[in-house]
Amino acid sequence: MAKDLTTSDVHRKNILNNKYALQEIEKEVAFPGIYFEDSLRYTKRQIAYYYDIDVRTINRYLEQHEDEFAKSGYEVISGNRLKDFKKAYDQYLHGLSDVKDINVPNILDDISEKDVADISKAPKVGVFTFRAFLNIGMLLTESDRAKQLRALMLDIVIDTINAKIGGNTKYINQREEEFLPSAVREFNYRRAFTDALDHCIVDNKWKFAQFTDAVYKSIFHENAKEYKQILNLKAKDSARDTMYSEVLDLIAAYENGFAKILQTKKKDVGRKLSMPEAASLFIEFENAHGAAFQPLLEKAKTLMASRDMVFRDALHEKLKSYVTHLTSEEFEKFLGEKSMVFEERLKANIDVFKRLKER
Repeated sequence: MAKDLTTSDVHRKNILNNKYALQEIEKEVAFPGIYFEDSLRYTKRQIAYYYDIDVRTINRYLEQHEDEFAKSGYEVISGNRLKDFKKAYDQYLHGLSDVKDINVPNILDDISEKDVADISKAPKVGVFTFRAFLNIGMLLTESDRAKQLRALMLDIVIDTINAKIGGNTKYINQREEEFLPSAVREFNYRRAFTDALDHCIVDNKWKFAQFTDAVYKSIFHENAKEYKQILNLKAKDSARDTMYSEVLDLIAAYENGFAKILQTKKKDVGRKLSMPEAASLFIEFENAHGAAFQPLLEKAKTLMASRDMVFRDALHEKLKSYVTHLTSEEFEKFLGEKSMVFEERLKANIDVFKRLKER
């Protein structure tokens, strides 16, 4: 999927919130900065030097995207913090004077004595973090180097995700802690759902697929076939094995609720329902419970569309209005230390799995 960082704040935030990708990008870029308050910082002139642009261009972008840069780490420092920064800046310049590696730019040759003097005398200085340095590179259309950096960032993001999960994103949903209990709960409610379809609706070989699709379309606007095509799943692949815990929980709620309604209706009329009767009953179920489900539906669609775009490079066209950026906590959930493959989680929670399955 083509991602234009210059126009999409969602794509920009999805990189800036992915600390694992940022670590790899920082290693690859290796742009020397001022070590201040436990992280690298950069002045406007350093940023201008790197991207081969004028400082006035940087100021223009800062004005146009003020809130975005503040969130990515740009700030104007003064007072005692500025004094400490100036000391760190002096140490930085001293260190650069000893740099001999031709692959590391010697900024001393490119920053005039006036620039150095301005920084030493300034009452306040605008300072970029590494995230803010990348942020402006994502936006700059005037810089060839920024264009090259954007391509590099996108490649590293893909490589980092693949490296973290072993190269296959199909089952990345199973890495979160909540997947296993959600999958087991949904399995139990699915069984009650299919039993209700079997006992309450006249024999029809399509009824299981038809009402499964009805649930899917009600929740995320896609039937099983469409969902599999978007995620590039094979015919034998189980769609539910690839779904996030929040989606599985909502499916379970739908299945359980509709199963109860089917059972009640069959008891009231004293016979099995026809397919049209059951289909009409499902519409009534949607209409009656729509308001109660709405917050959960909004959440499920947003998480599904946003996560699949980042982790699976898949766009759900019918859900594109729900796409938003992932938080740093979301990346941690699926790529961090607490995430693990399904088999490891199953072994670690086998007793819990057995208890849930036997309910």
